[in-house]
Amino acid sequence: MDGTKRFLGEIMTKIRLDHIGLAVNSLDEGVEFWKILGLISHGEDERNHEQGVDIRFLTTQPGEPPLLELLSPISPDTVVAKFIQKRGVGVQQLAFEVENLQETIDSLQSAGVKMIDAVPKHGSHGTKIAFVHPSSTGGVLVELLEK
Repeated sequence: MDGTKRFLGEIMTKIRLDHIGLAVNSLDEGVEFWKILGLISHGEDERNHEQGVDIRFLTTQPGEPPLLELLSPISPDTVVAKFIQKRGVGVQQLAFEVENLQETIDSLQSAGVKMIDAVPKHGSHGTKIAFVHPSSTGGVLVELLEK
C-alpha cells in the first residue's frame, strides 16, 4: 500500500485540470451565456460517435487552451442525454490531463478506485480518455486524458 500511495502522489504532481465539461441541450443554446462573458470557440466543433456527443470547446482568447467543453447529446440514449434527463444541464465532468493514462488507470485501480473505463478510449482532438466512476469521487464524474 505504501508503494501505491507513493506512486499516486507522483501522479498527482503530474496532473492538471484541463477543462470542465458542461452538458447542454444544444451547442448553440449552451454557448450563449459564455459568449456574453467573452469566451470564444476553440477550434471546430466535433462529433464523437463513440461518446454520442457534439463537442464545442471554449476559451478566453485565440491560442489559449480550452476552459470549457460543451457536450450536446446526438441521441436520447447517450450518457450525456441520460445525465441531462436525470440532473438537467450543467457541470457534467471535470477533466484532468495525466502523463501516462494507462499507468494512471492501473494505479488507481490498485488503490481501489472504481473506473468506468479500464482501457483508454478515443477522445476529441486526438486524446486518449478514461472515466473514473463517480462512486469513487464523491459523486463527480472525472475524465482523465492523455494528449
